[in-house]
Amino acid sequence: MRRFALLLLLAAPALADTIAFRNVSVIPMTANKVVEKQTVVVRDGKIVSIGKSAPKDATVIDGTGKFLIPGLAEMHGHIPPPKSEMIDEVLLEYVANGITTVRGMLGQPGQLELREQAKKGEIVSPHLYLAGPSFNDQSINSTDEAIEKVMQQKQEGWDLLKVHPGLTRAEYDAMAKTAHEQGMRFGGHVPADVGLLHAIESGQETFDHIDGYVEYLKGDAGPVDEKQLADVVKKTKDAGAWIVPTSALWEVIFDTIPLDTLKAYPELKYVSQKTVDNWSKLYEGRLTSIPRDVAKNVIANRVRILRALHEGGVRILMGTDAPQQFSVPGFSLHRELLRMRDAGMSNYEILRSGTVNVGEYFRKQDSFGTIEPGKRADLVLLDANPLTDITNVAKIAGVLVGTKWYSRADLDARLAKIEEKYSRS
Repeated sequence: MRRFALLLLLAAPALADTIAFRNVSVIPMTANKVVEKQTVVVRDGKIVSIGKSAPKDATVIDGTGKFLIPGLAEMHGHIPPPKSEMIDEVLLEYVANGITTVRGMLGQPGQLELREQAKKGEIVSPHLYLAGPSFNDQSINSTDEAIEKVMQQKQEGWDLLKVHPGLTRAEYDAMAKTAHEQGMRFGGHVPADVGLLHAIESGQETFDHIDGYVEYLKGDAGPVDEKQLADVVKKTKDAGAWIVPTSALWEVIFDTIPLDTLKAYPELKYVSQKTVDNWSKLYEGRLTSIPRDVAKNVIANRVRILRALHEGGVRILMGTDAPQQFSVPGFSLHRELLRMRDAGMSNYEILRSGTVNVGEYFRKQDSFGTIEPGKRADLVLLDANPLTDITNVAKIAGVLVGTKWYSRADLDARLAKIEEKYSRS
């Protein structure tokens, strides 16, 4: 009991009306630059100034030798049902890895109330934007049901609609038309009956997992046609659509990473052994169901497609689809950054996908994604410069989510409790 009490004490976030990061190197994300020896002042969850001095009443955080970046985003994440025993763990794991915004992509009962608790700072959580329960062949059986579901989710207050496979083209069109009329955005997968080009033309806003592109380009059979690729990239950009790659997870799903490598991920200490065993069984089952040449073609072409989309000016949003197979919330982000680098994105461009771009995507709801006065105070303090090495994003000294500051000690104490819960010893 004494040890538990100590952990709670260590884990208590710093609370203050005014917080000042003093003598810190700021990466404002307004440009590819570092502004050294700055004092960033935050009051009541907003950035109020960037300069040389701090108010006398501020709680001061020494930023000497450290780098301050805007909070990062998980733009295809999942939030367990609020009554799940995992909910506190998942939300903490996001925050502990510098993720201060999550776009939840599968609505569950009680999540809207959870979103409000997070907004008010009543729980340890990123800011949440939530898709409602998904549109798929199990939830929708007619065009009338598609229209009714859009109206219902609009009334309930969900932030967007989630598209899953299985919708007929008529059902999809009814959903899309009603969504546009009601001012509801929608994104996710591309149903087979709909097809990529029709989804782009219909105003689908995000294409998560780069879904539909490999299928359209027949990328499972061999190299994609470069002319056809260039054409669909232009169509995507002209439509103003966004891409959420989730590349690291797709390598797992197509079994192109050895199982022993996956099982050695250090973050699995925050997951139960039963869960890891289930993930391993799924992996082994796919080895006999997905031909190896097809798997290699798909993954190689996903890299090629993402590179072409990025070079063609299509906006990329950071996302991993966690929690998912060998994809632990927050920790999966650091693996995703490397896949974006492999696709030709610079360190600055990778950071933009989780900061500036996300702020632009949510510009009608809030103002964040850069370090500027007036912006929401979601900030991550790093021990090293991520512009020189993107893996430095993992070197977190602390995270500010609105009005709550979590030091490295705070985060480690909370994570230690999860590790103890799932201890294999």
